[in-house]
Amino acid sequence: MKKQTRVTHPKEVKLLDGNDAVVSPLHRTVKFTYPTIADSLSADAKEHGFDYTRDSNPTTRELELLAAELQDRDDAIATGSGMAAIWLALLGNLEAGDRVVIFVESYRPNRVAVRRFLPKLGLTFTMLSIHDLEGIERAFAADDTKLVLFEAPTNPMLQVPDLAAITALAKRHDVVTVLDNTFAGLHNHGRYELDYFVHSMTKYANGHGDAMGGIVIGERRRIRAIKPLAVNMGSVLDPGAAFLMTRGLKTYYLRYERHSANAQALAEWLGQRKEVSKVYYPGLTTDAGHALARKQMTDFGGVLTFDLDADKNRTWAFIDALELFTTTASLGSTESLVAPVQLYLGTDLSAEDQARAQIKEGTVRLAVGIEHVDDLIGDIEQALRRVFG
Repeated sequence: MKKQTRVTHPKEVKLLDGNDAVVSPLHRTVKFTYPTIADSLSADAKEHGFDYTRDSNPTTRELELLAAELQDRDDAIATGSGMAAIWLALLGNLEAGDRVVIFVESYRPNRVAVRRFLPKLGLTFTMLSIHDLEGIERAFAADDTKLVLFEAPTNPMLQVPDLAAITALAKRHDVVTVLDNTFAGLHNHGRYELDYFVHSMTKYANGHGDAMGGIVIGERRRIRAIKPLAVNMGSVLDPGAAFLMTRGLKTYYLRYERHSANAQALAEWLGQRKEVSKVYYPGLTTDAGHALARKQMTDFGGVLTFDLDADKNRTWAFIDALELFTTTASLGSTESLVAPVQLYLGTDLSAEDQARAQIKEGTVRLAVGIEHVDDLIGDIEQALRRVFG
């Protein structure tokens, strides 16, 4: 073989039977093949084989099965981002003329997807408060309502929906339930009768801020029903990102516990500060959602929000004065992050809807990392001192 050919066809190194890698290999290949065409058409190949990475990939499939098991389901589809997962769950279950129920207490891109883009496809929506169970039942009873998209807890105001009540109403009226479970994580809410869980795997699953991805998790029959759409729309997660997320999940529980413990400590500390008028965190016994969260979740997560007794300029000055908290709209990384809620997460809402969602000029969201909590408290304290005196 000429060397010009050899560089394209290197000698393959195969492991001996039983000589397995401790860490699963990263399959960066786009294409897969079989010894013969007949082999590629066998029942086993069709059920368990791989052909093209846009369809499936061993590295990505390992992540899908692991995430599904953590969420107490048996199948999943990994996607290139959390919003790709949202769109897959929506488009895979809707037709022109259908209505979607969404809530004012929602992640801004989720609201934008439903309110700005779905109407272009001949779909309609109803936007309610997550706490308006009577309104939810009326909306579900409408003949054209086919799907509800919601979060638990909600982003950014940490509102806690009644999962048992909402899923019961949805089941009664044959409405598909899609829960964005990013804040609660892969280990929470699996016992509720939800049709699809969606996660931004960029966040707690990966945990290190260096890979983007999403996932739709559900029962195998539901996942298989939307899989052809996922393949056709090209929503595939890159195997390299899938490898990083599977690696991240090895420390998922350790990190989530630390995120939650730090957030709890900060929430309690902020609640004692005169510069803070209100703290939103379901781990606080004084929080309106505490009893529900305690019933529904094993822990309370690493995100908290609070209202500074300040206008926009003073709020921004406080955020700019922080040194350990990086200003950005993401969450779930090892480092702590901060976001001005009205600017980053509320600009699509009218002043009236911002008030309904409890978003104010002084509202700040913290995505608490895994640093030592004393350092985080010290950073917030020095920023408050610089701005408020």
